[in-house]
Amino acid sequence: MEYITTPWREDYVKQVFKMKGCVFCRALEQKNDRDCFILYRGKHNFIMLNKYPYNPGHLMIAPYEHLNSIELADKKSSGEMMELLAECLGILRDHYKPQGFNTGMNIGHSAGAGVADHYHMHIIPRWIGDSSFMPIVGKTKVVLEDLLTTYDQLLDHFQKREKK
Repeated sequence: MEYITTPWREDYVKQVFKMKGCVFCRALEQKNDRDCFILYRGKHNFIMLNKYPYNPGHLMIAPYEHLNSIELADKKSSGEMMELLAECLGILRDHYKPQGFNTGMNIGHSAGAGVADHYHMHIIPRWIGDSSFMPIVGKTKVVLEDLLTTYDQLLDHFQKREKK
């Protein structure tokens, strides 16, 4: 059996458990979406970059309502989340040309949720061979671009789709 580790996320995971308040609720309270990497605000959910991405374009969709699991959400919120997922896939396909995606939720700490009190969906673009020896051996993650570059490039795509 092969194991793939992500040691570069260790510091983040340790910080999350020490943080007061919710990272998503704090982001929503910010005046400047760029400062907290919010790309889009819908009626019930918002889309933001993951600050510690597995790959460039690693997005998260979270509801405005602070709930720990999707079954507690109303149908308008969960329905919009699925619509936003489809939009995110289209935008990431257009911009990054990934060969596949990982999408999903980690509900609860035992399932791997770094933020267990506010459910959210991850969208991670994937390419064949995108895992390398660097994170495993050197505790270093090679990312093609910095977060502000990713933000600025994807924001343009979200703004164009919003106008359609």
